Amino acid sequence: MEIPHTALAPDTLRNLVEEFVTREGTDYGAQVFSLDDKVRHVMRQLEQGRAVIVYDSETETCHIQQRDGFSRQQTAEIS
Repeated sequence: MEIPHTALAPDTLRNLVEEFVTREGTDYGAQVFSLDDKVRHVMRQLEQGRAVIVYDSETETCHIQQRDGFSRQQTAEIS
C-alpha cells in the first residue's frame, strides 16, 4: 500500500528518510554526500513523485522505493 509522504508528520517523514539513506549497503557511488544532502535528495524524489513510501501489511514495515519499481510490482500482483 502506498502512503503519501504528505500524510506523515514532518519529524516522522524525516526519520523514515534518514533510516532509508543510512541503511548498510546503500550505494551513492564515488561521490560523498552528507546526511542532509542524502535526505534532501530523497525528499525531492518523494515530492516529485519519483519515489514512494510503501507499507507492507504482512511485515508491518515501511520502506521507500522508486515509483517505477512500485508500479511494476503492483502490475505483477494484479496479473
